[in-house]
Amino acid sequence: MSARRWIAGLLAAVTTTAALAGCSSDSQEQRCATTDGVIECAPDQRSTAPKLSGELLTGGSYDVATDRGQVVVVNFWGSWCQPCRAEADDLEATYQATKASGVTFLGINVQDNRDKALAFEEGRVTYPSLFDPPSRLALAFDISPTTIPATVLLDRDGRVAVVIRSAVTQDRLQPIVARIAAEQPAPNGSR
Repeated sequence: MSARRWIAGLLAAVTTTAALAGCSSDSQEQRCATTDGVIECAPDQRSTAPKLSGELLTGGSYDVATDRGQVVVVNFWGSWCQPCRAEADDLEATYQATKASGVTFLGINVQDNRDKALAFEEGRVTYPSLFDPPSRLALAFDISPTTIPATVLLDRDGRVAVVIRSAVTQDRLQPIVARIAAEQPAPNGSR
């Protein structure tokens, strides 16, 4: 499947999902600031991330809830995606540079073949990836990623702080991650 056809299908599914949900994603996104493809939500405007769990690309299972208290950088990618290839080294470098400050990374592989996805990751990234060929996890967000690649930052309380709907570089991503990591979690996880 071509990247354009996949993205068109994802956009159609997102539009349908938003319409069925009363456009909740549109209203949530409108409450956040958007600059150059980066949607950033103030702490009092953040929605809780959907359940992100499933089968890891390498086997076993993962649930993002186990990382509560950490900033979680979620990257949606596919081995067929040229911008995903271009950003992989920058994602890994940002992960290595920020993990000591309570930041973890999670990839979510979409619309892919497991063997091709595993070959893509080999030697590129050390953080885990969920295997989600039907892209169900992306569609569950109030502010949907809508593009591949896309990167979503969850704050320490498990809420959507930032959505980046394009490929990232370390120079662009790391300051955003550092800023979210510097925030203090809400007392008892509530804001």
